[in-house]
Amino acid sequence: MDKAIKEIKELKGFVPRSIVYAGKLDETFAEGVAGFYKSIWTEREGGLSMKQKHLMVFTIACSKNNIESAVKILERLHKFGVTRAEINDAMMMVAWTGGIQNFTDFSAEVLKEMERLGF
Repeated sequence: MDKAIKEIKELKGFVPRSIVYAGKLDETFAEGVAGFYKSIWTEREGGLSMKQKHLMVFTIACSKNNIESAVKILERLHKFGVTRAEINDAMMMVAWTGGIQNFTDFSAEVLKEMERLGF
């Protein structure tokens, strides 16, 4: 297993599916995907914190109506100490940019998971 892939496994606790699938095509491709993943999720001085990155990803998932991903990201947000108010703000931004129908489509499942997680 390549160094970048091992680092991603340590960071996330698992190897993301995109890296596994890339590895089935070509080992070098898997290493490239792992490097890309590592570059995105590395904290840089003066850059976004992990909390901010996960909150942004949550907002994007909601705006794309990717409910499954948004619900999974809530667990990461919980681990990073994101508050209910921050999540509410993110969801309202989605309603602003994506429209009320989009908000209606994803909000029921997201709110249910927020309750389960204790937000």
